[in-house]
Amino acid sequence: MRGSDEASGSLFSYVDLEQRIPVRHPLRKIQQVVNDALVSLDGEFDRLYAMGGRPLIAPERLIRASLLQILFSIRSERQLMEQMQYNLLFRWFVGLGIDDPVWVPTVFTKNRDRLLTIEMSRKVMAAILAHRDVAPLLSDEHFSVDGTLIKAWASTKSFRPKPETVPPGDDGGSDNPPPSMPTDLETNEPSNPEPTQMTTPKPATEKAEENFRGEKRSNATHASVTDPEARLYKKSPGAGAILCFMGHTLMENRHGFVVQADLTQANGHAERKAALDMLHRHAPGSTKRLTLGADKAYDTRDFVKELRQACVTPHVAQKAKFSAIDGRTTRHAGYAISQRCRKKIEEPFGWAKTVGPMAQTMLRGVKRIAAQFTLTMAACNLARLPRLLAS
Repeated sequence: MRGSDEASGSLFSYVDLEQRIPVRHPLRKIQQVVNDALVSLDGEFDRLYAMGGRPLIAPERLIRASLLQILFSIRSERQLMEQMQYNLLFRWFVGLGIDDPVWVPTVFTKNRDRLLTIEMSRKVMAAILAHRDVAPLLSDEHFSVDGTLIKAWASTKSFRPKPETVPPGDDGGSDNPPPSMPTDLETNEPSNPEPTQMTTPKPATEKAEENFRGEKRSNATHASVTDPEARLYKKSPGAGAILCFMGHTLMENRHGFVVQADLTQANGHAERKAALDMLHRHAPGSTKRLTLGADKAYDTRDFVKELRQACVTPHVAQKAKFSAIDGRTTRHAGYAISQRCRKKIEEPFGWAKTVGPMAQTMLRGVKRIAAQFTLTMAACNLARLPRLLAS
């Protein structure tokens, strides 16, 4: 017989959230690794919060929700809270019961920004990599480094001259102001006044069109009024300069996991300086011989010299002229292997800009964007775990 299409609400539900999630769902392994990593950071969380006062959102739930937002490409915190109202998978991953209230988006944002600093994001990434199932997948000898541009949340129209570079009396308008009309000394009115032409005032919402053609703009004389820490920069000769930041990653060559991440202002020396900082932070005082693969942008004599002083073999791609890499390095088979493996570092960059939120960040300031970039790289590592651990 035909069944009825009548819907009746249930007063009680006797099915646990754990039973509603498929046994082989990829988030199960990710949640297990994240939960174990957060347990190891319990002491760090205790030092961040006061003993008394009103209880805030649990830091473990804040981090799980932030990772979930990156993994599922949720563009805003308001949309994340809306999804958690009815998505049982999201509630299960974060740790909310089926009847637990969801947080107000502004409350969630303020609590998260207070917790997820650059230091805490690095500790979360390190705790995930130190997990008993993840650590055997990592290489502790062979690494690669590279950088990418992160588009800032600022328009090129906000790139204005700095106050100290504007001449006195110049309001930033035209270089040739209209000549003043001769006035009558007695009445202070224009002599021989001409009939004025009536013009229709522009609406308040219409912006004046600005023409930057022929104007020389540089980071030394101009700055963005929207995000003063953003810099006008380009990496490719044929590309146009944009307001951006520069993200850096250090990758191990065995399975391509990102072991260190950093974000700096964009300039010509940022990549090499960040590479040395990440290398020293990951392996401080290491006596083991390491290798570091990189592209031609890292082929400078100072950088190669500092790597060799730090007991690191520079597997850097050679420039056509005036290369700092010679036959002492290129004659070994490991150099060619590092050059093949280093190309895998582009995959986390692509993931962060397509799945993650780093194609154009909606945050401002180096510190906040660096924390977001580091947590995005940690989420990229988590996204690859179910496939690697299943094999």
